[in-house]
Amino acid sequence: MDLAVLALITLVASTVNGALGYGFSSITVPVALLFYTNRILNPALVLVELVINGYVLFINRKSIPTIWWRVAPILIGLVIGVAIGSYILSLVHPAWVKFVTYIMLLPLILLQAAGIRKPIQAEKAIAIPFGASIGTLYAVTTISGPPLAVLFNNQGYAKQDFRAALGVIRVAEGIFTGIAYYVIGLYSYESMAIIPYIIPSVLVGIPLGSYLIRLMDHETFRRICMAFDALIVTFGLSRVLTELDLTTTFTTYSIFAIVMVLNAYLLFRFFRDRTVP
Repeated sequence: MDLAVLALITLVASTVNGALGYGFSSITVPVALLFYTNRILNPALVLVELVINGYVLFINRKSIPTIWWRVAPILIGLVIGVAIGSYILSLVHPAWVKFVTYIMLLPLILLQAAGIRKPIQAEKAIAIPFGASIGTLYAVTTISGPPLAVLFNNQGYAKQDFRAALGVIRVAEGIFTGIAYYVIGLYSYESMAIIPYIIPSVLVGIPLGSYLIRLMDHETFRRICMAFDALIVTFGLSRVLTELDLTTTFTTYSIFAIVMVLNAYLLFRFFRDRTVP
């Protein structure tokens, strides 16, 4: 049952990734963590994502010279962050890693769902610290798409440049993290055994997403995906809060209800604004 769910959720995640250029881990991880620990899931996803992001980078390679000097400082920070995150993953209890994954991911997704954009003036000054933060987050959770999307959207990247910048950063973090996982011995039979159940979903989902995005408005598709993502992250957060005995059942249901209402409002506001002449 867990492998069937993994295959289904990676198909959905691959479709979103094929359409938007990101979203594979941020959709896969919240559901997959209900069945696997980060120490088993992460090594498999890093290898799969390296291929996915390599493909994204290849088809957007013409934009690399345009964005290279904007993203190069982020790569420096990535190296530092990946080392820190990999070490944390090897030490911290799996349930607490799940908790950190959900609690960091939820506000980033809601920011995207709200469509909040405020360009950062000191882009060069924040590049290395941002890269370190992203590297740490990715090594612990294999998720970096939402914060990267928030930054690049805020900074006004054109669509092709946006995908190229994502590709450069995510290929680099995949390589750095893959090496770090090998050094600290995180690869295992359990991790490698789930890869064959992910690959068919990726092979179908990526081209399917590329096709679907041609049929509907890009921003509408993105907002719907973020709303769905917020719900599954909140569900996962509710489960791990119960697992860690941090809240009562009433509190966890209340958190889920609040996010559902907020999600509904954000979608309503988005569609309302789209129809106002």
